[in-house]
Amino acid sequence: CLIFFSLQVFEFLIRLHSTEGSVDEEVYPHIRTLLHFDTREFLNVLALTFEDFKNDKQAVEYQQRIVDILLKVSLTHSNFYILAQVLEFLCSPDDDSRHSERQQVLLELLQAGGIVQFEESRLIQMAEKAEFYQICEFMYERELRYDKIIGCYLRDPVRKEEVFNYIHNILSMPGYSAEEKQSVWDKALEHIKELLQLSPCKAADLVAIHFSEQIESIITNLQDQFLLFQFLRSLLDPREGINQDLIHLPPSITEQFIELLCQYSPDEVLETLKVLECCRLEETIQITQKHQLHEASSYLLEKKGDIHGAFLVMLERLQSSEQLPLLENIEDTLMKTIALCQRNSHNLNQQQQEALWFPLLEAMMSPQKLSGSSQYPLKSLTMQVLNNMAAFIALPSILQRILQDPVYGKGKLGEIQGLVLGMLDTFNYEQTLLETTTNLLNHDLHWSLCNLRASVTRGLTPKQDYCCICLQQYKRRQETADEIIVFSCGHLYHSLCLLSKECGVVTKGLMRWMCYKCNSSNKGGKLSENFSELKKGSATSLAQTGSESVLDPQQIQAFDQLCRLNRGTSRVRTTRFPSRSQLVRGILRVARPLIRTGSVGFGFSLGFHSVLAI
Repeated sequence: CLIFFSLQVFEFLIRLHSTEGSVDEEVYPHIRTLLHFDTREFLNVLALTFEDFKNDKQAVEYQQRIVDILLKVSLTHSNFYILAQVLEFLCSPDDDSRHSERQQVLLELLQAGGIVQFEESRLIQMAEKAEFYQICEFMYERELRYDKIIGCYLRDPVRKEEVFNYIHNILSMPGYSAEEKQSVWDKALEHIKELLQLSPCKAADLVAIHFSEQIESIITNLQDQFLLFQFLRSLLDPREGINQDLIHLPPSITEQFIELLCQYSPDEVLETLKVLECCRLEETIQITQKHQLHEASSYLLEKKGDIHGAFLVMLERLQSSEQLPLLENIEDTLMKTIALCQRNSHNLNQQQQEALWFPLLEAMMSPQKLSGSSQYPLKSLTMQVLNNMAAFIALPSILQRILQDPVYGKGKLGEIQGLVLGMLDTFNYEQTLLETTTNLLNHDLHWSLCNLRASVTRGLTPKQDYCCICLQQYKRRQETADEIIVFSCGHLYHSLCLLSKECGVVTKGLMRWMCYKCNSSNKGGKLSENFSELKKGSATSLAQTGSESVLDPQQIQAFDQLCRLNRGTSRVRTTRFPSRSQLVRGILRVARPLIRTGSVGFGFSLGFHSVLAI
């Protein structure tokens, strides 16, 4: 009922003439009467009413109709020429209340066609004074003055960050002339400092895309060092998301960024150096050393290949008690130094390894010698050094170096008793582990060799007494050069018959055979392929086909020697024995962890070739 009643009221208001109106009556008399009575309150009532029915489609249509009538009435009669008063009221700079609402009302009024009734220059002046920047944008856009809109965004506290999207769209999207784009480009470059202050990351993205040729001049003109640091970090750090392919800067710019990073955020230097690519090592090392960033300097020296120099930097930091007052800091630096030594010891000779580990051990034992007693935390850290260096330095060398120390050479072995006992315990454990592993290897090797010997000496019973190629009984042929070949599958052949089918090849002085019938019927005609693999010296079994692990030359030589030792003189020669990889499969089951590492304990090396030579 309320909606129906309201619609009836609207219909009454928008009538062109009253029921009993005279001939010279002006149009829309009801609206004119209400405007005469109280203009402001009448407009307020209309606004509130339409707010209540803003979701009703018919009410929206009536709203648009009444707005059109109000504009027509105000423009056709001097008594109702209120647009100028409305403009003055809405743009009043002294009224701070409902600022956004007043700006929105004026914007809608201009968009509805009211702009034709105003002087545009005066309207812009009043809008700027009232800080109606959306109105200014509307006016500048009508005049195609897109560069002026940048200032509107920058001065508008509500829409400041939208300026980046606006500039990017103007410079990227079609529909704008070259002159219009150039004006926007110039204005953006003019306000680049304000853009950087607003958002260094978004400004850097904008610069990388549209101002890549002006980056160096932008950097030169920036006087604010912290702002320059934020800009360079957003521009150069790959973690900030800037496409590095868009920018091509000289290394000096990157080094300038590292210099600022050392000043404003030294904790981020090391991680940043790990992702930066375009920086010169020598110059960057000098920067980090100037700011005494030991870990960053050590990282760069190691990257350069100066392992000893990188170690000395970390050792200097470890020995400086002023820089490492807390035990936690000492432990952290020690772990990083140990990791440095471990990473590089594999590529160093014995003398170079000792040049790393012994100074580190000395650095950890010096505080204990000076204090005259071994404090537990430092003792624990020293044991960590000993345990890690023992993988690269022989135990006798470590003990000899400790006992040769001038302090410990005076007979006060009680001070290092704990260290020596700990090393001996570690040695006993490693020795037990070595003996157990050796016994397992010997047992497994013996088992494998016994099975191999049983395999090569076991006779075979052929399925038939004739050759599977020529179909003649093997006893009837008397060629002295001919031999009888029996495979583990039970098939029997004359050696000459196999040669005629290209199933035999000489490899390293020994004839290798392949069953013709199995490989031609059961393997889908892949005899030629298998034979080619056999010619290449693969370790394929003579009685079985399939992919096997390839052995190295020493293993093949050891296996061939074993086969020659166990080969009989009978004309009936069997070929039922496992492949080379099957021979060592049992050995690998136990030895694989040791083979993978290559060593056990203090200087103990276990090579698999030596196992085959047993």
